[in-house]
Amino acid sequence: MNAHRETPYILRVIQQFRRAVVNKVLKGILDTLCDIDHHEYIDALSKTKPLIVIINHINFLEVPILVTHSYPINCTGLVKSETWKNPIFSFIFNTYKAIPINREGSYRETFRRVREAMDSGFFVVVAPEGTRSKDGVLRKGKAGVIQLAIDADSPILPVVHYGGQQIWKNIKRLKRTSLQFKAGRPFKIKCEKRPGKTEREQILDEVMSQIARLLPEDMRGAYTDQADQECSHLEFID
Repeated sequence: MNAHRETPYILRVIQQFRRAVVNKVLKGILDTLCDIDHHEYIDALSKTKPLIVIINHINFLEVPILVTHSYPINCTGLVKSETWKNPIFSFIFNTYKAIPINREGSYRETFRRVREAMDSGFFVVVAPEGTRSKDGVLRKGKAGVIQLAIDADSPILPVVHYGGQQIWKNIKRLKRTSLQFKAGRPFKIKCEKRPGKTEREQILDEVMSQIARLLPEDMRGAYTDQADQECSHLEFID
């Protein structure tokens, strides 16, 4: 059943108003701190149905920018569950219907909520590295994103950003930070439901190579040699 039919009309109006107000405030703050070139990824989102968006994880900026600057397109993301302990963050995450992930526990509930989010019209942003690089150099990915995409039967859209690694230095200098966002080609994983360890690692390398090839060469890190590799496990969607 469509999630909108289960939610009373007046509650939907309140939720939409709350999101519009919070989005305006957050977007204003981010635009004050940063000069953001985001047109390429918004164009990519507008050409496809809700799916999983994978992105490199430099710092706190990427998901808030993706979510706020794509509005009114619905975007949400995976956020570590302990962050909900902060009441301000909890309010913001709930406004955008963020999905908590317990990195020490089972991902089954997270996978279910991702599928529900997409069924409700949300793009879901995932950072396969799992932790912030801070310097912008791409780290090894985590295989959870592979099973998430397979279980959710979802295409994947690779998106990258760079420039944000300078944010703290620029804040101290009262200088705006220039951020560039780029989007690649959406694709689906060609695989059985439960790939073995070897195949899973091969798929992960191919998926991460789609992020690496969008980055400047000095930021490709662990995937420098794989950025242009052939991808036998991926089916690209034109």
